Amino acid sequence: IPYQRAELAKYGLTLERCEQAVQYVASGEIYAGHLAIAQGLIDSNTAWSIAGYVLKWPVITSVAFVVYHWVSKNRHRLPGGTPACSLDGR
Repeated sequence: IPYQRAELAKYGLTLERCEQAVQYVASGEIYAGHLAIAQGLIDSNTAWSIAGYVLKWPVITSVAFVVYHWVSKNRHRLPGGTPACSLDGR
């Protein structure tokens, strides 16, 4: 659910944390950024689960961290991005 409509405290989240990176809450665990994407893929129980496991490999996770942050800062400029994707003009 979008963090803007979620009861953040119910999930152990803060507004600041949600504004910094995507959050994924499952089985009492909180994952952020590229690890949230990886865990969401793993939990999908589809062929995409393999990609989630690969994203957690030591060398891959380092690269995924950098790529995630670049994409999150530039998502409004990427194909399909809209002005709504921008975070206060950042």
